[in-house]
Amino acid sequence: PSSSRCTAISKSPLTETIFDSNAGGPLGPEIKASGYDAIIVSGFSRKPAVIVIDCGEVKVIEAEGYWGLKTSETIEAIKRDFGSEFKVACIGPAGENQVYISCIRAGEGNFFGRGGLGAVMGSKKLKAIAVRGDLKVEVANNELLGELSRKALDRIKINPITGKVLPKLGTPFLTKIINDIGALPTKNFKEKSWIEENSYSGEAIARYIVQRTACPMCPIACKAQIEVNENKMHRPEYETLWALGVNCQVNEIEHVFTASKLCDELGLDTISTGSTIACLTELSQKGIIKDKLRWGDGKAIISLIEKTAQRKDLGELIALGAERLAEKFGAKEAAMTVKKLELPAYDPRELYGMALAYATSNRGGCHLRSYMVAMEVLGVPILIDRKTPVGKAELVAVNQNFLAAVDSLIMCKFATLELDDEIISHILTAVVGKTFDRGKLLTIGERIWNLEHLFNLKAGLKSTDDTLPARLLEGSEVPLSEMLEHYYEIRGWDKIGFIRERKLRELDLLDVVGHETSR
Repeated sequence: PSSSRCTAISKSPLTETIFDSNAGGPLGPEIKASGYDAIIVSGFSRKPAVIVIDCGEVKVIEAEGYWGLKTSETIEAIKRDFGSEFKVACIGPAGENQVYISCIRAGEGNFFGRGGLGAVMGSKKLKAIAVRGDLKVEVANNELLGELSRKALDRIKINPITGKVLPKLGTPFLTKIINDIGALPTKNFKEKSWIEENSYSGEAIARYIVQRTACPMCPIACKAQIEVNENKMHRPEYETLWALGVNCQVNEIEHVFTASKLCDELGLDTISTGSTIACLTELSQKGIIKDKLRWGDGKAIISLIEKTAQRKDLGELIALGAERLAEKFGAKEAAMTVKKLELPAYDPRELYGMALAYATSNRGGCHLRSYMVAMEVLGVPILIDRKTPVGKAELVAVNQNFLAAVDSLIMCKFATLELDDEIISHILTAVVGKTFDRGKLLTIGERIWNLEHLFNLKAGLKSTDDTLPARLLEGSEVPLSEMLEHYYEIRGWDKIGFIRERKLRELDLLDVVGHETSR
């Protein structure tokens, strides 16, 4: 269950770190059915191109006619030209123009969202990858897999979040919960809650639903189609509603729906786009830039999104991402980023585990590498004190290891709100025919985490990059230095982030490590 996913991996042009982005939908299963586990794209084309994989046969097709199209137009045109059965990943104008915060669309409501990976495709002149397959995926023990899948399905269905709340309300159910504890940042993290949040609640958004949808083979079915002024679109996720709405203090929810759909069509990451616009608005309010922007102007945000994809006027600044934008005006304090990646919708001043998770994430300011909100807010698997440093270093590291392993299995993280490392390791055993237990699974995750850390060290990152924006530390009680020191000890790293030789031997990584990244 919940394995209908696919991952895009590259060095990020935005963060300059190792980066992977995970998307749901039918693309992943179709690639597997075409006979491939992965598609590696090296080099670049001098002219726009589409990679077409048809039942294992690979062709590179000139794509001048697709260049400049929006994402839905591209998918429609490719299906028209090659066949409706094809599943498509593509970029929009933002990716073509190598916008640092551009994304890759992988179907209706499915995106490789963060890290500017759309710009990577744009730099290669790769407009799209289209795939059609006809193979059946074989597993080592189909009977055992069926038994474990049924158990997993039963557990997912009886879980109150995966079985009830997510199917009914989707991720917008989080809005009220996070706002109630004072962890819903607004005005570029200058404030920690918003009195207008009710229009963004899961219940309020549900009024627009016309059809509930799901990724293939997923029992959670957290997605939905909504209708706004006779226009249908996929329901925006919690993070999108926050970034384009709450963080910019937009009261008119329908403006946010329009902005979200426009980002999808142009190929822009909604979190980074909204967060960078919030950063720009703060600079305007302070008089640092001459253009007049104000909080709550939904129509202006829609216009800025158009300009960002085309890199025109103020859009040229937004296209850089928040940190490069702020640095351009000598105002880095206005960039709410970690390792140049814009922070998502959980204020770390109220969630100490999330603070540490943000600071230590290998891909930058990300909530998905160690989703401490599960324990600190939702009580999954247990509710813990969200404003204490005690035990947070251990929990963050274990979660990072576990979710690194889950990501390598290309599973949906929502499933882990119920399924633990034990049943997932048993499912892996059934699929590949080699015995795995929870210990082996966590070790795999730990090796992945350390390999990503090594990549970042070689890319020039330092332990000083494991931090939060100054705004979130100054005057707050977040004991980040204390938690980081403990975290490094648990990881087996020295104080400057180099991996100690003993840890490398333990993880069998000595052969892949240069002396400059270990001690």
